[in-house]
Amino acid sequence: MRTMDDYEMDPAEQEFWLAQVARIVDELDPVPAGLVERAQFAIDLEDIDAEVELEAARWADQRPLAGVRGGAPGTITFFVGDLTVMVNVTRTGEKQRIDGWLVPAGEHGVEVRVADQGSKTTTADEGGRFVLTEIPRGTTQILVRMNGGKPRTVVTPTVEL
Repeated sequence: MRTMDDYEMDPAEQEFWLAQVARIVDELDPVPAGLVERAQFAIDLEDIDAEVELEAARWADQRPLAGVRGGAPGTITFFVGDLTVMVNVTRTGEKQRIDGWLVPAGEHGVEVRVADQGSKTTTADEGGRFVLTEIPRGTTQILVRMNGGKPRTVVTPTVEL
């Protein structure tokens, strides 16, 4: 059986064939619209202090999130280390309300970022509960700035709400 090592190809011919493969891939499996912007949003954490330990949360349920439809609330839970972040999302017209709970409880800073819409911040109460209203729909991330002990910032995966 022959392998690619058995063929010699001059650089111009190799470039031609690589360009053909790239064209076919772009045609048959193009980059999804908005993917680059969503990826940039997910990693654009310019306000995070470089000295803060940054941790990424993981989903409680590994099934894909389909988003929140209609007026019914949707619950999402994230885990990272000893922190659990549970949020309940309720549509309120064109915006949404986010009710959340942090475990362990405490007065931790919470920031909800929405791509191209800015962010809103609040502080959880001593029981770990927080509420943010008038949150625009879109690509969303939640940052939790843990107080007490060693300060750290936890970032949830980016979700479409």
